Amino acid sequence: MPRRVLTGRVVSDKTDKTVTVLVERRVMHPLYKKFIRRSKRYAAHDEANLCKQGDLVSIEECRPISKTKSWLVVTRNGEAVARPAGLELPAEQPAAQPSSVGA
Repeated sequence: MPRRVLTGRVVSDKTDKTVTVLVERRVMHPLYKKFIRRSKRYAAHDEANLCKQGDLVSIEECRPISKTKSWLVVTRNGEAVARPAGLELPAEQPAAQPSSVGA
């Protein structure tokens, strides 16, 4: 199953190796049919403390790192960010070759 990727703006970088990212989305009101903004804050892991307040970042779902952190910063202002050693994606396994069984 693919991991979810969200884009948002860093609103806080005060904690060590963690940034708070505000993700906004537009939804249509069920009765009035007007688009309204809904937002949510996510705590994301930033191993090198590169992200600063106001940066546009992409975050990716990952295994739980702490009680509140289950997201990982993937890109910062369009540039890729190095992943920490324990949170890398598993390497692609080569396709299994069919075994040739003698007839």
